Amino acid sequence: MRLTVLALDGVFDTGLTVLLDTFSTANELAAMQEIDRHLFDVQLVGVSGQVRTAMGLTACAALPDTARKPDWVIVPALNAKQPDQLVEALGRPDVAKGLAHLRGWQAEGVGMAGACIGTFLLAEAGILDGREATTTWSLAPLFRQRYPQVRLDDSRMLVPSDRLVTAGAMMGHLDLALWLVRQVSPHMAALVARFMLIDKRSSQARYIIPDHLAHADPLIERFERWARANLAAGFSLPAAASALAVSARTLQRRTEAVLGKSPLAFFQDMRVERARHLVSIGQSLDEIAGEVGYADTATLRTLLRRRLGRGVRELRTETRL
Repeated sequence: MRLTVLALDGVFDTGLTVLLDTFSTANELAAMQEIDRHLFDVQLVGVSGQVRTAMGLTACAALPDTARKPDWVIVPALNAKQPDQLVEALGRPDVAKGLAHLRGWQAEGVGMAGACIGTFLLAEAGILDGREATTTWSLAPLFRQRYPQVRLDDSRMLVPSDRLVTAGAMMGHLDLALWLVRQVSPHMAALVARFMLIDKRSSQARYIIPDHLAHADPLIERFERWARANLAAGFSLPAAASALAVSARTLQRRTEAVLGKSPLAFFQDMRVERARHLVSIGQSLDEIAGEVGYADTATLRTLLRRRLGRGVRELRTETRL
């Protein structure tokens, strides 16, 4: 498989090196098993002769070669963790050149892959229009506002769709690389995962911090404060809207536009976050259920397992570790 990694100045160092190291490891393990060919032919490409990473390291980068048509182009993230930083980066001249190359590759039928903020570059190029995608959960509100034509599901770690695949937050680069290895050889992907200690992470949901997302919008931030103060009482859309001096419809539309979910779903996120914290400090399940608005522990157990993929006993064990 011929892979082109398009790296722009300010690229997230870990994301870039995770991609390169995973494919290199796959090639090395293939050689150890006496497979007589490299599984991956990887080329690092930039819009100039070299790339300067976010940490100030430099790497030689080839210019896009029209004679070498890759099977896949991979876009690692820029290291811009704040919305204003990212918006500024997307307006850079070198980024505009990179977007033009992405459109050209797409027109040739090349597969397109992006991880974390790399998905913003694919969206900025128009490649994700009308498609399902994921991105880093921390910047999902900005993504929804900037690219409303993309069907974003930021709860998922990986969203493959035909000749397009996107991955979630920072270490989603690892999930993306392993997915590409799996397309060549499921056996080799399993071997690489064992050598590199890569665990399966099908969802970003359990990593999301509701408080962080709430700061993306003033009304959502006020709703988040109201919700935290009313966890024990349970959720009521009319009560929340009245307390915030807006209509229920306005609150519903704003949470869906900014967070991609209903007010009730966001309230449930905060319930889960609070319950997980109380479990971690050893509080009894009966007490926890009361604090997050449940009359019985069975409902709470079901919610935690559905949202986190783990039960109370597993959560307590993780805390002790």
